[in-house]
Amino acid sequence: MSPVNGSQRGARPRHRPASASVSDRGGATDARTAAAWILSDLRQGDLLDGAFERRTNTLDARDRRWLHELLWGMLRRRNWIDAVLAIRVKGGLAKLDADVVDLLRVGVYQLLFMGSVPAYAAIGQTVEITKRRSGIGASKLVNAVLRRVDRERETIEPAVPADPIDALAQRHSHPGWVIARWVERWGLADVEELLIANNEPSTITMRPHAITRDALQSMLTEAGVDTSPVSLVADSIRLGAGVALTELGAFRQGLLYVQDPAATLVTLYADITPGTVVADLCAAPGSKALELARRAAVVIAADRSAARVDRMRAGFARLHIQNIELLVADAASPSIAPADVVLVDVPCTGTGTFRRHPDARWRLRVSDFAVLGASQRQILRAAATVVKPGGLLVYSTCSLELDENDDQINGFLAEHPEFTLEHPQAGAVSDTVLDGGLLRVLPHHHGSDGAFAARLRRTA
Repeated sequence: MSPVNGSQRGARPRHRPASASVSDRGGATDARTAAAWILSDLRQGDLLDGAFERRTNTLDARDRRWLHELLWGMLRRRNWIDAVLAIRVKGGLAKLDADVVDLLRVGVYQLLFMGSVPAYAAIGQTVEITKRRSGIGASKLVNAVLRRVDRERETIEPAVPADPIDALAQRHSHPGWVIARWVERWGLADVEELLIANNEPSTITMRPHAITRDALQSMLTEAGVDTSPVSLVADSIRLGAGVALTELGAFRQGLLYVQDPAATLVTLYADITPGTVVADLCAAPGSKALELARRAAVVIAADRSAARVDRMRAGFARLHIQNIELLVADAASPSIAPADVVLVDVPCTGTGTFRRHPDARWRLRVSDFAVLGASQRQILRAAATVVKPGGLLVYSTCSLELDENDDQINGFLAEHPEFTLEHPQAGAVSDTVLDGGLLRVLPHHHGSDGAFAARLRRTA
């Protein structure tokens, strides 16, 4: 699939780019300067969401939206952009400093994919930032490469690799070794659908709180917000693009919170009995605890990070939640009394969230499966010790990988004969997301993040 057609590449907007906090022909704009620092943070191991929030807290909403489009978009196109650059940089990208490579990537993305950005701004701004960060020599190289990309935009498509895995990796910008794993399991055609879904812009889905869905829908419509329904989760509302969430009256009044349908499906699949005591041992950022609190008598929302617990506390305060108790605790050694239901949404590779978190695909390493797998087994075993006899243990991930999902459950059940896999009640979730009693949500089949869950009943 070609990223854009020739007419899109050649378009020249008549208006100034959205990130024009500083003159495009003079100093670098604040948004583009922030982009360079965020990409530096990612190379140091930071997560995109956290780096973005930290580096953009002085930008206005318009600049933040523009910068979000630039960074998320570039990361979704990175392999293809690298193929474009590789044949236009003498000696290849490997000879360049990583900071310069990232600046070239954002420059190319602005030139070829952002219709709001004139070519002179995309080139001039990138050159100016490169000069500040890496010196005049690097800036001259960046200038020459970006000008060549601009001149050749009508014939920019790089050669397609002969190997089908490499071709998919270039066309859809995912690591080849990840694609190879998926192809072995699902086949080329199905995997390409998944890759396409992962490169679609992520959407924001809201859950109503202390208000009916219809009333919330009316409020959003009156505020001029475009919305659409969510097929697998009847009460949820998907927002249109470009909505400043925190500026919505319904948000400020505590009448909604953000939750992807995949996360909602995990809680619906859990199918807890009303009035029970629930322990959510890996609770941050807290949306699953909020969902469980709709039916539970009380939810103990625990996380080992005090900072994440504080953020949950602030979020719950906005919603005036009364039946969630917060706790700083390590899920690998929970110091709580046995509960009716224990949820462990364990740390995982997050391969089901590549659309929402495009940096995750480039951060993932083969060794992560062994490291995270050991942690998942430890957390699952520890959680089993705080499930009451007759109680329910729910294991979940946002991963698509068998190593982190089915294999963990099969290994746990082999070690713990007192637990059995239990299906939810009929109608708790759509049959389309059930696989032999397990919850399996796939981005390209269900239009949401990916998710997995298993309900494990302890014998009385």
